[in-house]
Amino acid sequence: MKTLLVVYHSMTGGTAQMAQAAAGAAAEVKTRLLRAESAGPDDLLAADGYIFATPENLAAIAGGMKEFLDRSYYPALGRIEGRPYAALICAGSDGSNAARQLARIATGWRLRPVANPLIICTNAQTPEAILAPKTIAPADLAACAALGGALAAGLAMGIF
Repeated sequence: MKTLLVVYHSMTGGTAQMAQAAAGAAAEVKTRLLRAESAGPDDLLAADGYIFATPENLAAIAGGMKEFLDRSYYPALGRIEGRPYAALICAGSDGSNAARQLARIATGWRLRPVANPLIICTNAQTPEAILAPKTIAPADLAACAALGGALAAGLAMGIF
C-alpha cells in the first residue's frame, strides 16, 4: 500500500485544520500526519507522496516548516526524485511567496507538483487577529480534503 506523508506546522490552528482535512480524505492510502517538528528525512524516504502544509509568516514559509525542510533537505536529496507533492498555505492575505519558496525547495528535490498550491486566506491583518486561534471555513476545508483525496487516489492508482 502506498504512503502519503502530510507534514504541517501550525501556531494558531488554521494550518492544522487544513492538514487534518487533507489527511482525513486520503483513505485510499496509508496516511501519516506529522507536525513538522516531529518529522524528518526518514519520514520523507518512507513515503510515496507528500502534502506540505504551512502558514505564511512575514511573507515566507513559517519557521517551523522551514526548520523541517532545512533538517531534511540534504539527507533526502537525490533519494525522493519524481515523487508527487502538493502544498497547503494558510495566509493572512496573500500566501504566494510561501508557495514559491516551497516550490523552489521541491524543485531542488525534483519532486513533481500534482496540483497548484492551495492558499487559504484568513484575512487576519492586525496583530491580535494574526495571533488569534483560527477557524477555517467548511468550504475551504472541503477544498483541502479534495486535494488530499485526489493525491491519495492518484497514488493508489499508480498515476503518480
